[in-house]
Amino acid sequence: QVQLVESGGGLVQTGGSLRLSCAASGRGFSSYVMGWFRQTPGKEREFVAAISWSGSSTLYADSVKERFTISRDNTKSTVSLQMNSLKPEDSAVYYCAARVSRISTTPGGYNYWGQGTQVTVSS
Repeated sequence: QVQLVESGGGLVQTGGSLRLSCAASGRGFSSYVMGWFRQTPGKEREFVAAISWSGSSTLYADSVKERFTISRDNTKSTVSLQMNSLKPEDSAVYYCAARVSRISTTPGGYNYWGQGTQVTVSS
C-alpha cells in the first residue's frame, strides 16, 4: 500500500508555470505506474499524464501535450508535474494516483489517490 501527498499548487497568471509534486510513502513505489488527474466542480475527474514504473514511458492528454511534463524519482519516491504555459482552463484540483500494471487513462484503474492540490490560473 502507498500513501500519496501532493504539493505545489497555487495561483498563477496565464502563461505562467507551476511544478506539482507528489510524495509517496509506503512500500513498492518503484513498482507503481503514477498518474496525474484533475477535476473541476461538477465535472468528472480527467486524465492529465502518466508515467511508467521505470520512467521510460509517458502519456499525456492532448490538452496538455507540449506544455506539461511528468517525471519521477524512484530514489526519493516522488513524481512531479511541470506545468508551463498555463491557461485558465487548466484550473482544477490536481490529484496524484498510483496503480500497478500498465499506464491507464481511466481514474477507476488507479488504486491509490492523494488528497489533491488546487491550481488556479487567472486570466
